Amino acid sequence: MNGSASAELDGTPPPPHGEVSVSTLDFLTADNGWGPVERDRGNGEAAPGDGKALTIDGTTYERGLGTYADSTVEVFLGGNCSTFTATTGLDDEVGADGSVVFEVYADGERVYRGGTAHGSDAAVPVEARIEGARKLRLRVTDGGDGNAHDHADWAAATVRCGTGGTG
Repeated sequence: MNGSASAELDGTPPPPHGEVSVSTLDFLTADNGWGPVERDRGNGEAAPGDGKALTIDGTTYERGLGTYADSTVEVFLGGNCSTFTATTGLDDEVGADGSVVFEVYADGERVYRGGTAHGSDAAVPVEARIEGARKLRLRVTDGGDGNAHDHADWAAATVRCGTGGTG
């Protein structure tokens, strides 16, 4: 049984305006190491929506993305956004297990790379400049030791965008 899932969207959705949770945006691509990328839930099993609440270091988050290494999520920004923020870490459901690296790309250029996060680590706040980028890509790789227990959360993943934009 293959536990990975992929999705691809043709065309481009409208660009976001204001402060927007990434979990509400259409995915241009979504590749995940196990099951689907989850919106506003931690990574579960093979079915969409089967994940538990996003929880890192004892804090539960209402919004965000639950992924499993190796994963890539890409959304359309249309050049209208300036900043991406999130709180990253391994979901509490894996305990002290797992190890991942979080990366943020703006139009293919890496603008953030965290250190290797482990299941026992505290949550890490991320802020990345994405000024003028048409596409935002969020990537999680395994920590170099395989992807067992790599339930990686992009908690409170948010883009800050202008009120206009050309799309």
